[in-house]
Amino acid sequence: MSTKKSKELIVLKMILWIYIILCIIIAGINYGYASHASPKAAAFITWFWQFYENWIKTIFIILCSVLTVKIIGKSSRTGKRKRNFIGFIITALIVHIITPVFLNNGEIYFFAMPLPWSTTPLQLLYPESSIYQSHIQSWGIAGISAALIFYLCFSILVIVGTLLFGRQWQCSTLCLFNGFASEVFEPAIPLIGKKKKLKSKMLFALMIVRWVFLGIALFFTIWWILFLSGISIPGIPQVISKVENYKYLTAELLMAMFFWIAFIGRGYCYYCPLGTFLGILSKLSGQKITTGNTKCIQCGQCNETCPMSIDIKSKAMLGESVVNLRCVGCSHCVDTCPTRTLSYSTRFLDAKRFKKHMTDKQAGGR
Repeated sequence: MSTKKSKELIVLKMILWIYIILCIIIAGINYGYASHASPKAAAFITWFWQFYENWIKTIFIILCSVLTVKIIGKSSRTGKRKRNFIGFIITALIVHIITPVFLNNGEIYFFAMPLPWSTTPLQLLYPESSIYQSHIQSWGIAGISAALIFYLCFSILVIVGTLLFGRQWQCSTLCLFNGFASEVFEPAIPLIGKKKKLKSKMLFALMIVRWVFLGIALFFTIWWILFLSGISIPGIPQVISKVENYKYLTAELLMAMFFWIAFIGRGYCYYCPLGTFLGILSKLSGQKITTGNTKCIQCGQCNETCPMSIDIKSKAMLGESVVNLRCVGCSHCVDTCPTRTLSYSTRFLDAKRFKKHMTDKQAGGR
């Protein structure tokens, strides 16, 4: 690595450390101390947390996207990676800057992850829930309605986009929880030690965890739907809400950051309940990695670069398409393939390519 790239990598690692440390400190103060602080101090903590989550995070996404492209350099194709960065930057500008300013709501990003990832929107429908009570005075009925409308629109966008473009749409374009970090900070991860490839035993363990977390997420979702429907079920809303909040802070937020520090960027993506749900949904879209565009030379670069430890090489040797529930559609393998035998596709993308091919063919025949 050149001296210039080495300096850029150091800067990227420093930003990631800053992001993690500040996130833990500010989140800890916001969730742990703010409720016990004076009204003036609590208001400042909330404002600073929102400012950090919205403005600082967006600046980091833009800056680190540029740094990562420079670090990758001209030695490899970066077309698909740049597409990912552009998607995350646009999403961050809309979710973290434009919409909060337009709606005067600095917490709107909480509503940018569809069910079953979080039941926050469902809890907002219950007037006695802690989230409703903590926001009704500052947001008002109009603000709560706007947040729910934003959530509904974003959910439709994610579902329709997944049916057209596969899991790539959310996990490598829109996700501002773990997806963005795994892409824009990719050269800096892990912060400690070297990149690690997951072994079969670890993959099996994460597969079990994936279905467990999906089950837990569905439990919370179904519980709130039944409760809001007026059906008598065991459980106290305040307790259910706190348990889910602790799950988010520990098994999701802190674990995702732990993966960045000592493991792999996409660590949380292995068991993200929304990712699992969209992985199932992406099967309807016909998502796959096509391996027979040219000739595979078995260099193994696709396996090496895949952040989800998918064995692409073996399929490419046989000319078979790769269909895997873990695939997040990042297309790192497509960019790194020296013979360009790989391509990411869905039925919709195939139809677009075929239409373009026919149009070009007709134009060339004139």
